[in-house]
Amino acid sequence: MVEKTINKHLFVWVFSFLFGAIAIDRFVRGQIGLGILKLIINAGTFGIWALIDFIIAVLKAYSTYSDTEDLTFINGRYSR
Repeated sequence: MVEKTINKHLFVWVFSFLFGAIAIDRFVRGQIGLGILKLIINAGTFGIWALIDFIIAVLKAYSTYSDTEDLTFINGRYSR
């Protein structure tokens, strides 16, 4: 069993930077409805929502996950 722990803010920042324009960052965080809405709105606003999400991620304002600062992955899967 391989266990890896990373900082949740870094995780959100990287996903927001790399995949924010196509809303994958919202899907990864379990926000399916917001992911679909973001995907639709980003298409019409040239990625404004993706830019805002990226800025929020850099400022560490997300608290989507539990109160812990770290995320744990076991065998490549997110473990709550």
